[in-house]
Amino acid sequence: MSEPSVIETPVLPDFTNLINVADDRLGAKALFASDEFFAVKERILNAEPAVFIVGKYDENGKWMDGWETRRKRHLGNDYLVIKLAKPAKIQGFDIDTSNFTGNFPPACQIEGIKLEQANDNENADFWTQQSWQPLTNMVSLQGNSHHYIASENTDSVITHIRLSIYPDGGVARLRVYGEIVFAETTDSQGDIDLVSALNGGQAIAWNDAHFGKASNLLLPNKAPNMGEGWETRRRREPGNDWCILKLGQAGIVNKIVVDTAFFKGNFPDKVSIQAVYAPDLPRQALITQSMFWETLLESQQLSADSMHEFNEIVLKKPITHVRVNIFPDGGISRIKLFGKIA
Repeated sequence: MSEPSVIETPVLPDFTNLINVADDRLGAKALFASDEFFAVKERILNAEPAVFIVGKYDENGKWMDGWETRRKRHLGNDYLVIKLAKPAKIQGFDIDTSNFTGNFPPACQIEGIKLEQANDNENADFWTQQSWQPLTNMVSLQGNSHHYIASENTDSVITHIRLSIYPDGGVARLRVYGEIVFAETTDSQGDIDLVSALNGGQAIAWNDAHFGKASNLLLPNKAPNMGEGWETRRRREPGNDWCILKLGQAGIVNKIVVDTAFFKGNFPDKVSIQAVYAPDLPRQALITQSMFWETLLESQQLSADSMHEFNEIVLKKPITHVRVNIFPDGGISRIKLFGKIA
């Protein structure tokens, strides 16, 4: 009997660890499409992986999970304008043509712009008159594939992007990875959630995320189900699981919220949090040193499907990163670190 083959996980670019600022859960919107005959523009922002449903048709033809235009019978190309969730410095893209095989665009280009006012204009003339700046060169596309493309402009702050496809076709998902540069107040005490994705928080490292990404912890919305949290596999050896989160801006934490919503038979028994002020330390150095960071929150008992609020903060000084330790394993829906910017 031959040995079972090993399935290798593809190595993704570092920029995919950043926030997807084209995530509709964060408030990104598909504002205008030159055409959306076969599949509506909003689907391209869906956080879930694209699916293919055999035998599903609507009045215009085969139902596709993404944005798809009709076959073009004249010169020109189709395009889509997206308002990002927050102004951000864009570092890279994932142009995903999953399930589009004979109907994907041969090429595309992405451009960006910064508008001072939050603009939801849905008029074609408005967008064609804007001074778009290239964020990518012309990109050749393949069917049923992920295309990871680094941004050609990582310093400019962008509020809207334009995805131009040549000449027509369908794209399943567009992920836009960037660094959010805006912070907002989120509670009545004038504190902000320092680690929220909307305030620039990032999940930068974890020892395991088998069932759910650590970045889900930073989403501002209430999770709709257990699948939208951070969940590790069942631990069969001594130790505990952990993840490292980077605050959007250095701050002093006054209150911690740990939400185990929907985790009932698989929530962690306990949680503790360590912290450090290290704004310039590289990611790998953060990982190796994190076990020695100071205590922010002593070990606390958790319960199933509950919102836990902790005010007994040990460390009362500025921090930039936290290490969330769960004992021994399991899942957490959301984590919030309310405090003041240092």
